[in-house]
Amino acid sequence: MYVLLTADGYFYGGFTDDVGKRLATHNAGKGAKFTRPKSRRPMRVLYAEAFETKSEALKAEAAFKKLTRIQKERFLHTAGVDDF
Repeated sequence: MYVLLTADGYFYGGFTDDVGKRLATHNAGKGAKFTRPKSRRPMRVLYAEAFETKSEALKAEAAFKKLTRIQKERFLHTAGVDDF
């Protein structure tokens, strides 16, 4: 699971086995529909976590996406990320 910060200040959570490649895809405007607008680019990785299984990663991604903005900020702060 990974969390991106978009150029216009949104958090975007996703999952992949290659965060660098996925970031490049998002920044090229070819990723998820949410990340395609030029106003969202460039994006940068704020957080990445590896999981044992795809199922665990998908559950973590879904849980992150359900959080409010403040809860997402708390999650990132707890993970040691403060530069957003």
